[in-house]
Amino acid sequence: MSRWHFRFQISDFRLGRGRQLGLAFACVVLFQSRIDAADWSRFRGPNGCGQAADAGLPSKWTERDYAWQAPLDGAGNSSPIVSGSRVIITSADAKTATLKVFCLNLQTGARQWQVELAGAPYPMHLRNSFATSTPAADDRNAYVTWASPQHYQVAALDLKDGHTAWKVDLGPFSAQHGFGASPIVYRDRLIVPNDQDGESFIVALNTADGTQAWKTPRRSGRASYSTPCVFESAGRPAELIFTSSDNGMSGLDPQTGRQNWSLDLFPERTVGSPVAAGGLIFANCGQGGGGKFVVAVRPGATPDQPAKLEYEIKKGAPYVTTPIAHGDLLFLWHDRGTVSCHELATGKLVWGPNRVGGNYSGSPVLVGDRLYAISESGEVMVIAAGREYKLLGQTALGQGSRATPAVADGRMLLRTESKLFCLGGPAPAP
Repeated sequence: MSRWHFRFQISDFRLGRGRQLGLAFACVVLFQSRIDAADWSRFRGPNGCGQAADAGLPSKWTERDYAWQAPLDGAGNSSPIVSGSRVIITSADAKTATLKVFCLNLQTGARQWQVELAGAPYPMHLRNSFATSTPAADDRNAYVTWASPQHYQVAALDLKDGHTAWKVDLGPFSAQHGFGASPIVYRDRLIVPNDQDGESFIVALNTADGTQAWKTPRRSGRASYSTPCVFESAGRPAELIFTSSDNGMSGLDPQTGRQNWSLDLFPERTVGSPVAAGGLIFANCGQGGGGKFVVAVRPGATPDQPAKLEYEIKKGAPYVTTPIAHGDLLFLWHDRGTVSCHELATGKLVWGPNRVGGNYSGSPVLVGDRLYAISESGEVMVIAAGREYKLLGQTALGQGSRATPAVADGRMLLRTESKLFCLGGPAPAP
């Protein structure tokens, strides 16, 4: 895994931490790419696990603690990503649906470039936006996706100056609630999900020029808003993991797009994304204001060992937010402001659901042994990621948010509707 470095301290193995790190390691290091360890280059960071090493970030803070703040023209729900010293974030004009892509300096917040991509307004869910899809990046380009009923578009923007390296139109897009799924980079391919109400498929585009590497048809139905992840374990090839109500959970060969296995699991819509941890894949579904259940699936290894549903969790299951693992524990942060903790291997309840308050569209992230999540009203809630519930801090951002934090190079990026905050790291010189 070129340019990927995994760092830890020997002291982490005290008091059984070695076993916990082993499970977390299965989630984090299996995602292979050409990016640096400090990067957070897709939705919820490396392989979508939402995990970062302890960066010495506070559990609560004041306005004076930000390294910088940057305004974002327009509004959006997308999350920031980081590639090297560059922060990529999108916003959109609510009237024209013009997508705005910003590149900021991670250390100072200075705007390095801005690109505007033409869109077309259309009706969508009140909680959605024209900039909901989170970009992805490698060491050359930032990749953005946006859509209207007529066009599902993908563009590669050069990280140095923002010029369009290539652009692809995937055809019409139809969904009751609008567009929102995010792409990922796997090796030298951009993986673009497209489970929609209309013609559905998954496509892999070569990152060098945007040409199609493969395209896999899917059953059409209720649009999915989940972002895929990669599952890999010793002795078996990597698989791309997708979830949707009409295709269930499925594992695809990243080289050919061939479907290796699938399980029909989800009677309702998938918005939260699949997460790999401890040899299992966790995913959730729901509708309206609540989740139906969370599933834990063991992927199929051979035709004689098909994929298997290990267990379900119904109480406290989220709908929009994505589950998160830490060591041998699984945490469920519900859309309506409760959190529960479960044994990762069995689903057994450890504590909860406990109320932290607020409503959530953004998912939690783990920094060291603490969970951070931003409520829709812009309150950052921090709790201990342990076997006892502890609320550690609460900080107001001053504006609403439906985004997920990003953590890179000792800094946390917090996005509100039209502003980006950077917490941690040295403050830039005047």
